Amino acid sequence: MSSVTVECVSKEGCRLGESPVWDERESALLCVDITGRKVCRWSSLTQQVQAVAVDAPVSSVALRKSGDYIITLGTRFAALKWKEQLVTTITQVDKDKPNNRFNDGKVDPAGRYFAGTMAEEIRPAVLERHQGSLYTLFSDLSVVKHFDQVDISNGLDWSLDHKTFFYIDSLSYSVDAFDYDLQTGKIDNRRSIYRLEKEESIPDGMCIDTEGKLWVACYDGGRVIRLDPETGKRLQTVKLPVDKTTSCCFGGKDYSEMYVTSASDGMDKEWLSRQPQAGRVFKITGLGVKGVPPYPFAG
Repeated sequence: MSSVTVECVSKEGCRLGESPVWDERESALLCVDITGRKVCRWSSLTQQVQAVAVDAPVSSVALRKSGDYIITLGTRFAALKWKEQLVTTITQVDKDKPNNRFNDGKVDPAGRYFAGTMAEEIRPAVLERHQGSLYTLFSDLSVVKHFDQVDISNGLDWSLDHKTFFYIDSLSYSVDAFDYDLQTGKIDNRRSIYRLEKEESIPDGMCIDTEGKLWVACYDGGRVIRLDPETGKRLQTVKLPVDKTTSCCFGGKDYSEMYVTSASDGMDKEWLSRQPQAGRVFKITGLGVKGVPPYPFAG
């Protein structure tokens, strides 16, 4: 077992870093700064970060089969052309809830984009409850709403056999599982598979490894935890030098590196002086497991 190392790879911090996605075509890590309103791309070859500024809170980014990217922006699904820095709206949700925005999103194994909404926060993790919903954008650009009454729609991924959908509504302090139909994208039979312990704080972003185990970033917990969805047991904890760890994904040449985003919003001067790397991206190596490459949106 090689030793686990954590290193900071970005030079500048995000206010609210989220949605890390490895882009194999560019050997780069994509992520967003939700409140900073930008999509970032860190090149593993040059160590440089490029960014595209947008006109609303941008909460997730995904690869697109036809090239370039797709994002969740405010309450819109939108296409992003990177070179041209061009954003085009595809469709809008939650039109009756002007105070809502999208939060985390991810593409399923069939190329559909799952993403959920929430009310805008008054301050981190403080917001009007039960305002969010979970949606899917299909390749024909139609949208389906799965359910509502969500607090903070967050981490999501699919089991290796594509029969289970894993999902986090942060303020439930639980990682949930649903039966999932790959053919239709339908989900049902919701149940909790892991409840977070007090020191783990708030479950945020999530990804799966090639052994079928889940990795969850713990907001205000300063860690990622590895869970066995079959037994509901925590297998491993990796601590980071910042409290506000927000999401995680695997990347690098063989998907053996883990990338973790973080936030600085809600931290006062004293807290920031203790954690100057808050809001930056971290790379974890030596985990001894690999991740599943991201699926591109099929539309």
